[in-house]
Amino acid sequence: MKPTLVILAAGMASRYGSMKQVQGFGPNGETIMDYSIYDAIRAGFGKVVFIIRKEFADNFKTIFEPKLNGKVQTEYVFQEMDYYTEGYKAAAERTKPWGTAHAVLCAKEVVKEPFAVINADDFYGSNAFENAASFLNNGCNENVYAIVGYDLLRTLSDHGTVNRGVCGLDADGNLATVTERINIAKKEGKILCEDGLEPKELSLETRVSMNFWCFDPSFFAYTQKLFIEFLHASGQELKSEFFIPIVADQFIKEGGKVEIIPTTSNWFGVTYKEDAPFVQNSLNTLIEKGEYPAKLW
Repeated sequence: MKPTLVILAAGMASRYGSMKQVQGFGPNGETIMDYSIYDAIRAGFGKVVFIIRKEFADNFKTIFEPKLNGKVQTEYVFQEMDYYTEGYKAAAERTKPWGTAHAVLCAKEVVKEPFAVINADDFYGSNAFENAASFLNNGCNENVYAIVGYDLLRTLSDHGTVNRGVCGLDADGNLATVTERINIAKKEGKILCEDGLEPKELSLETRVSMNFWCFDPSFFAYTQKLFIEFLHASGQELKSEFFIPIVADQFIKEGGKVEIIPTTSNWFGVTYKEDAPFVQNSLNTLIEKGEYPAKLW
């Protein structure tokens, strides 16, 4: 059974100011998502599940179906406010989606095999997909999940601060915690974090989560249970969100193991509009090195 790739594409890019998930960066208009899907197919993934907003469905299908038809199975899933809430009524004025863990939960009916989860607008690199596929095929079960860990230094922007999930490790090198640190930037050769937390200076070797997770299908029933608990605790707050690290943290506390998958890949993404030329140049460099064809599809 080939693993599945779940792509989180329902979020609107508020800081970037456009629907960056479907903006072309490659030489033939390829999106960042195209490169992730291409890498996933090469690594042996058999299905791609897009989690999107219903109003973007036609847009997505127009872009991706002609490219992917015959190359990989595709599914489109909508993240809707009332999905998997078991009748719970949110505050009437709430408009914010429930967060990344709820988005993944919305794929429950179409994912029955080990699967990876990624952001739509991040470039993860071929090695990351190869290593994730190896884990999903050989190491993943209901007691063992994983996350791809990137070197913090490889994930910073030259055009402003970034927020990152900093991975804390246990004695065996597995994930112990993911701590969201905000306002991270490189200054005078150091990585500094202006968020009031300690340590203020982060090591150049710090591992961070770029939201590339690997799960067993048992994740869905486990997450459903935690989501209902989250709703009853925080569901009336207008901005509360149910993130994947919340599920991972509880999974670890209850005795589960989350391995950290190393990667030699460089991550890059478009946090700010000014990052776009860097992304285009980075892709062109990889194409010149022969890692990708100039025309993906």
